[in-house]
Amino acid sequence: MKKIEKIHYTGQTLTKVNRDPALQRGEHGVADIKLSAAGGENYEFIAAELHPTAEQLFAGAWSACWITVLNIVASTKNITLPEDTTVDLQVNIGENGPAWVLGAKFTLRIPCMEQAAAEALAHAVHQFCPYSQATKGNIEVVTEVITA
Repeated sequence: MKKIEKIHYTGQTLTKVNRDPALQRGEHGVADIKLSAAGGENYEFIAAELHPTAEQLFAGAWSACWITVLNIVASTKNITLPEDTTVDLQVNIGENGPAWVLGAKFTLRIPCMEQAAAEALAHAVHQFCPYSQATKGNIEVVTEVITA
């Protein structure tokens, strides 16, 4: 696996479960893009650019899948996630010598959860998420877990 030495483009998304379909956060020049995922929940790109880049689309699809698996894994462990749980995903494309490579950074926010439990949950999600499995060993993936 090659790590990015020089980032050229970044696509970033913030994905959360949308429990209020009437709530709009997009402003002029951006849109809230509603996504469908297995499990029947509604997810959103919050304030995505009107013409998203490939990196943003990949980040949105991966983060929607990831947060779906997060909810599934949490429910199998009898964990109730706070409503303000979010997944930020930044997908970068850049150079490593002559090669162009991808990299990803997840920021999982689970307020008021014990740090070790939240980190274990994030690790379990990466083990089950199809996108995480497809990229495993192919790109650098960093996960930051914030519980404060």
